[in-house]
Amino acid sequence: MEFFNFHTHQFTNQSNVLELVNQYPLEFDATIAYYSIGIHPWYIKEDQTDLELKIIEEKLQTNNCLAIGECGLDKRIDIPLDQQIIVFEKQLQLAQKYNKPVVIHCVAAFQEVIAIKKKLNISVPMIIHGFSKNNQVAEQVIKAGFYISFGKYLLRNTDLKSVFQNIPNDRFFLETDTIEDGIQKVYDLAAEYKEINISELQSIISSNYTRVFGGRSD
Repeated sequence: MEFFNFHTHQFTNQSNVLELVNQYPLEFDATIAYYSIGIHPWYIKEDQTDLELKIIEEKLQTNNCLAIGECGLDKRIDIPLDQQIIVFEKQLQLAQKYNKPVVIHCVAAFQEVIAIKKKLNISVPMIIHGFSKNNQVAEQVIKAGFYISFGKYLLRNTDLKSVFQNIPNDRFFLETDTIEDGIQKVYDLAAEYKEINISELQSIISSNYTRVFGGRSD
């Protein structure tokens, strides 16, 4: 593994990239090598949640399923937060049961996500994907035990440079999410910001991968 793409919606199947591809329970693609699977807060439908949770639980018991998610909370959508919390908590309980990391979608709800982690006593790794906030928020989530993944906003917003530079090396991942840019482009900028070379960055990410995912794949 030269590069690890922590979160992507596009399976490119490159030999030198390990991709954690986001999957939805009712649109499952068995051809994808390694994936996360979860109920995104945008797509919660009360009448199909039980079926989706059943599918998620089945997949969590397979080796190719590296994580649950993306799942989480989003205060900028119409779905009631109470309903989102119920679905989120059920997925966290599955993650804990099957000892799988969690890919977190969080929009304007960091305090709630932190509180839920504490309330449910979640001990599996939880990673905030697509981080775009300031140093204060980053410090809060790191202190609460989360990892942080950076991608498209790192490429597009130079204000994130200092935020990324301040993240401890043992607490971050890199991703592409929905953008067309390859993960190598994210690595290049991340190495520049951290003032290290690509091989040093690859070593950091590899160590973080082993710590969080337990070497579950090649």
